[in-house]
Amino acid sequence: MAAEENKVQTGSNSAETGKPDGDVSGNTEGPAAIVPESEKQAAAIARMKELAGILDEAGKAYYAEDREIMSNYEYDRLYEELEALEKETGTVLAGSPTIRVGYEAVEELPKERHEKPMLSLDKTKDIEVLRSFVGNQKTLISWKLDGLTVVLTYRDGELAKAVTRGNGEVGEVITGNARVFRNLPLRIPYGGELILRGEAVISYPDFEKINESLGEQEVRYKNPRNLCSGSVRQLNNEITARRNVRFFAFSLVKADGLDFRNSHMEQFRFLQQQGFEVVEHLLTTAAELDETIAYFENKIRHYEIPSDGLVALYDDIAYGESLGTTAKFPRNAFAFKWQDELAQTRLLEIEWSPSRTGLINPVAIFEPVELEGTTVSRASVHNISILRALKLGIGDTVTVYKANMIIPQIQENLTQSDNLPLPEHCPACGMPLSIHNALGAETLVCENPDCPAKKIKSFTQFVSRDAMNIDGLSEMTLEKLIGRGFIHRFGDLFRLKEHRDEIMSMERFGKKSCENLEQSIENARETTLPRLLFALGIPNIGVANARGISQAFDDDLERVRHAGEEELKEVPGVGDVMAKAVAGWFENEKNQAVIEDLLTEISLQKGSSADGAAGEKGIGGELKLTGKTFVITGSVSHFANRRELKELIEQQGGKVTGSVSKKTDYLINNDALSQSTKNKTARELGIPILTEEDFLKMLE
Repeated sequence: MAAEENKVQTGSNSAETGKPDGDVSGNTEGPAAIVPESEKQAAAIARMKELAGILDEAGKAYYAEDREIMSNYEYDRLYEELEALEKETGTVLAGSPTIRVGYEAVEELPKERHEKPMLSLDKTKDIEVLRSFVGNQKTLISWKLDGLTVVLTYRDGELAKAVTRGNGEVGEVITGNARVFRNLPLRIPYGGELILRGEAVISYPDFEKINESLGEQEVRYKNPRNLCSGSVRQLNNEITARRNVRFFAFSLVKADGLDFRNSHMEQFRFLQQQGFEVVEHLLTTAAELDETIAYFENKIRHYEIPSDGLVALYDDIAYGESLGTTAKFPRNAFAFKWQDELAQTRLLEIEWSPSRTGLINPVAIFEPVELEGTTVSRASVHNISILRALKLGIGDTVTVYKANMIIPQIQENLTQSDNLPLPEHCPACGMPLSIHNALGAETLVCENPDCPAKKIKSFTQFVSRDAMNIDGLSEMTLEKLIGRGFIHRFGDLFRLKEHRDEIMSMERFGKKSCENLEQSIENARETTLPRLLFALGIPNIGVANARGISQAFDDDLERVRHAGEEELKEVPGVGDVMAKAVAGWFENEKNQAVIEDLLTEISLQKGSSADGAAGEKGIGGELKLTGKTFVITGSVSHFANRRELKELIEQQGGKVTGSVSKKTDYLINNDALSQSTKNKTARELGIPILTEEDFLKMLE
């Protein structure tokens, strides 16, 4: 029995190798044993339980925790295997992902039950299956957007409620956040109760900008869908407002007293008339389907809104409703997922890319191939677990594709040499690495707190305009240079010429870019003490305080380096906390070594405090803000924090309060279009809203 059980187990795993259950590989002593039907059934059900657990964990991570532990391709493959086993066995287990809709809503926001359950859509990648669905019906084809589904309710023309999809029956109430969606109408002409559904999304350009702006300790989002999910479910809608969330309507649930002539197309037109952006849609027939699909396939290559396929919906409302639903799917709509274009190539290397969070991420580098109209030569492997599952080795033949026609992924390893060693030391700092296991996914981690990859923000500040002003070193470029071990401390930036050939071979970094960077570095070798003090990233020291300290010590770096707390506190605008931070920074031996190394590459111009950075204007001159009252909101970029901006205003005779009122003269907010309460109040009272740039011009 034990031997038979072992064979059954081998058979149950055979789905992963593509072999039938009766084919027990590895038996060299004769033909494979024939597994009894009852045992085959038991093995199949055991495999179904295993698949359900894997898919459940992946789905929970993706939908509820905004992280990704497997590729879309792998998820679909396992899901289809589970469906096939359920059909083969005639058994569907309780809680199976094929019958359960979504996952439970998280706890941070109030929950509410939907008036009508929100079902998933049946799906296919075969256009002929879709054509069969269309049949003789006029059908709407629209984008299947990849964001977070939201249900909106309007009463008396006002937005009354917004609820996320949640598990399809119960969602999270996010009304306050929906009010700051970038394109959502807060008042509409229709005065009755209106209920509609749509997708909250963040565009690819906004996704990239937001990721680049994240703080040193913050984990970057893997895709716009995860970022949108986190943005929509914020407890503070100011954060949501800064994320540029947009809403696209895709379904009208209720609008009593109106005649839509039995047409979903008419419903879309009505929603557009109310001020909503609706998903792009085309009316098609079975005969026109190829042309319609081709239109969307061509457009997605440059489409800025994330989409993972298309939705087909019968235009005839009554006909569609007469079909009813299955336990999970409505019968009037169908999802079409892109048929991935595959290319075969050879794995050249694995690049281990360090990040600010300490994760060392594997990136596959392969011989360039053409996919979806572009040349692709690299793809993220995400973590060690996925890398091991693919059994990768240098020189292996792999198939690659673009998930949703956009994100390069490895689909399959045809060679499976499985001989890839893991690095033992961090490529950025050289310290030993460790393996962490979190929720079933193994990751490689650098635990050195002084790893330069973790301090990417400090290097970003060092090269910024108000600091050393080195053009051509974006945060992304700095990450690449640090990851290759070219930069360990600030002085290394001035020695990048030593790596010229390697830098020129980097992606998107040719000869001209390299020459421009080298010239910018040369220009930065002569600088001023205010710029240097700001560039060093000393806690609480922004451009304004850097200039004040420089003036107080006659632009003498040695005096600043050896100044004590008491001496520093005598500088106007420098309090106890700031004095302690400056003195402590220069007392640190590692920081002293950084300064000594840096001074071998740069020279400081004496008597140049007046040349300070852009944010320092107005200091020490006439009090230009006397009698003016300001309110500051949102993030700042020219100052270390809002407190420093407040200090500058007060130094110039102004006053800063916490809320906008009739007594306020100016509101400072870099996001002038924000729908925050302070912005709304300022607009209602006719109070000017200034960006930092506007404010600094006032002081010139």
